[in-house]
This record gives sequence, structure tokens and C-alpha cells, in this order.
Amino acid sequence: MCEVLKVSRSSFYHWKKRKPSKQSERRAILSAEIFSIYHWSRGRYGSPRIARELEAKGMRASRPLVARLMRERNLRSIVKKKFKKTTNSSHRYPVAENYLNQNFQVTSSKEVWVSDITYI
Repeated sequence: MCEVLKVSRSSFYHWKKRKPSKQSERRAILSAEIFSIYHWSRGRYGSPRIARELEAKGMRASRPLVARLMRERNLRSIVKKKFKKTTNSSHRYPVAENYLNQNFQVTSSKEVWVSDITYI
């Protein structure tokens, strides 16, 4: 493998034995904390809210760093669409005529209508 990577054998084993850097350790701790906050919020929190939660816990992390760590772990916030009212009952437009003469009023008679479906 050293021949393929074009490095000396001693350099490879030195790299393999070395301890992780402080920055990589900090990123691992932040990533684990982000993961726990994300699942605590049931996936609703995005990077701005998670960054505020980390700040409240005393851990310093910028929003872009939190967003980057979330992307690395494929964490995306669940965004709920806002309710949009589609029917306006208090309009002033004229109501269309009932050309079919259908009665849409419910009667309170005790008769029950049963359909007859015949299969051929």
C-alpha cells in the first residue's frame, strides 16, 4: 500500500499511530452534541436554533460550522408548511344560479336512502 500511495513505510505507521488533533476532537464533540439536540427537537431545529442551544449550554460554535456539521451527518430540519386559507366565504361576488335545480338542503325525515347496485 505504501508503494501505491508513494509514501515511506515509517511515515505511514507514524500517521496511523498519531493522536487526533484538538480541532478534530472538538468537531467530534460538537457533532455528537448537535446530533442529540437534533433528535431532542424531533428534527425540527435547523442550524440557527441548534447554534443557540449550543451557546446556552456553553459551547461556542458559529451557525455556519453547525450547518456544515449537520450536512456531514445528513441532518435537515423538518419544515412545516404554513396554513394557507383557500376559501373566502365573506366575499361580495354574486353566487352562481342553480341551473340543475338540485336541492342541497338536508331534510330531517326518517327515511333512509339505500342504493341498489346490480352487477352483471
